[in-house]
Amino acid sequence: MGQLRAPAVRGSAAPASRRAPGPGRRLYDMLRRQMADGALPAGARVPSTRALAAELGLSRTTVTAVFEQLAAEGFIVTSVGRVARVASQLARAEVPRPGRRVRPAPRLSVFGRRVEKMVLSALPAGDPCRIDFLYGAVAARDFPALSWRRAYQAALLRHQPSLYYAPPEGDATLRRALQGYLSRARGLACDAGQIVIVHGSQQAIDLCARVLLDPDDAFAFEDPGYLMARRCFEATGARLLPVPVDSHGLETARLPEGERVRLVYVTPSHQFPLGGMLPIARRQALLQWAARHRAWIVEDDYDGEFRYGQRPIDALQSIDGNGRVIYVGTFSKALSPQLRLGYLVLPPELVPAFRQAKRLTDRHAPVLEQRALASLIESGAYERHVRRMRRENERRRATLLDSIAQALPADARVAGAAAGLHVVLWLPSLRAQHEPALVAAARERGVGVYPVSPLFAAPPHRARPRPAGLILGYASLTLEQIRQGVQALGTAMARMPVAAATR
Repeated sequence: MGQLRAPAVRGSAAPASRRAPGPGRRLYDMLRRQMADGALPAGARVPSTRALAAELGLSRTTVTAVFEQLAAEGFIVTSVGRVARVASQLARAEVPRPGRRVRPAPRLSVFGRRVEKMVLSALPAGDPCRIDFLYGAVAARDFPALSWRRAYQAALLRHQPSLYYAPPEGDATLRRALQGYLSRARGLACDAGQIVIVHGSQQAIDLCARVLLDPDDAFAFEDPGYLMARRCFEATGARLLPVPVDSHGLETARLPEGERVRLVYVTPSHQFPLGGMLPIARRQALLQWAARHRAWIVEDDYDGEFRYGQRPIDALQSIDGNGRVIYVGTFSKALSPQLRLGYLVLPPELVPAFRQAKRLTDRHAPVLEQRALASLIESGAYERHVRRMRRENERRRATLLDSIAQALPADARVAGAAAGLHVVLWLPSLRAQHEPALVAAARERGVGVYPVSPLFAAPPHRARPRPAGLILGYASLTLEQIRQGVQALGTAMARMPVAAATR
């Protein structure tokens, strides 16, 4: 039998990650290797615990514990008064070794292969930028930490007779609080029973895709639009039908006719990314189209609370008389994307299916967070926080627009500044294909900016080349960071090769 040295004694200051395996683990691994390579074949006797302890200088307690573990896992058979033997039905298992080639894994499902090949929005990589215009990020200092801590602690200390799973549609107190909030803030009349709490708007969109689309269906989608939503719908195997967007949002006159369209995704209060607000005539045309095609409208109201100079636009669902609109809301922009709380307001006929789908997916959203949020809404603290954030972000937006006017070329133009937490910066002196070079040049100066081209479903037409565009999120930055970041972007543009601006 192979030899195993007694473990060396290490100082207690050695990091846990650098300590050698203990003597019991080393004995376990040695016996497993000998079973795998045939030194201890099926049915063979295993040396006694007393003999192994004496041979290896280990305590008999350690050896006995190893034998018990091997017996529990079915590798050896033990009984009182008999010698231990290797299990007779033991297959010759291969012990993984570093660098060893592994046979290919079983084939993925169609869905798995489809998702594996998808290009998604890039996550921040490498060292963080000194100034990052990352859309979707909000300032950590803006989070209402004290109010949240008090509400969360109250929820934590609330007496419960037992701990068990909650209803998949979410905590009743939060759904009732949301019902009132949506009526006040978004002009949306609904019953609390129509609300399903989810893990952010991304899960809401994923549920819509899986519950409403089949592989042979088609879906209409804003072009450009939110890439992660488009990928959710494409993952079902349904066919993408891109619909152009102009300065007012979705061009409803160009919605597909005669296709098997089951769903259209829109951001009518602040089109993502270009920022248009869908006017009432187009809203009515969209609702009429959906009724005619018996299609669902997924209304993603991702940052509807943030409109500057006037009250937020009422939700599209507030004028839906046929029950075709599925409203998607989130707390990621007003509170934190790390909170992972959002909600769906569903037509009553869809509630049972979505409840079941949510339950199968992850049972329910975290209960303590739901109750803490309900407390903030019921007390008025949440709406006070939203008003304060609206003022803070309006100052950031004004600083961004002023800095662009001062530091960037005169032909630079901004879209989508009337609402939300980002703008799109168009740079006519550069073409869309120059966006990666500009992003890299800005990053060299410690500034993170993000190209708009990946949000388009198709590359620009040769006859109508698209200018370079950047998405600039500003909700996580200070006023000084915004000024410095735009100045650095201007420097990066000035040092771009002259040929890039003329090709």
